[in-house]
Amino acid sequence: MRAEILTLALIVGVCTWAFRFFPTRMDVSALPEKGALARFLASTGPAAIATLFVASVLPEITRGKPLGPFALGSLAILAVYWLTRSVVGATLAGSVAFGVALAILGR
Repeated sequence: MRAEILTLALIVGVCTWAFRFFPTRMDVSALPEKGALARFLASTGPAAIATLFVASVLPEITRGKPLGPFALGSLAILAVYWLTRSVVGATLAGSVAFGVALAILGR
């Protein structure tokens, strides 16, 4: 393996770890609720979820695959979360719905 690739992977790994670790260890009780740092920290979770969503959908769309399993899984996630406010339940329901749709379509 080339040293540049290894160095880049190490740098990205350390930055990713720091971005996830330090916000959980910060004492934000003294920060103003409407301050820039408080808004930044509050928006990182939804931004990460949106990024993962787009990263998982984009390959499916660009390959021209049927979007039925994806749509069914997404609808299951939204419905279960809306009914229960449980992230775990919504994730499991979406996974099951996606898997069942794939099994039915025979992909």
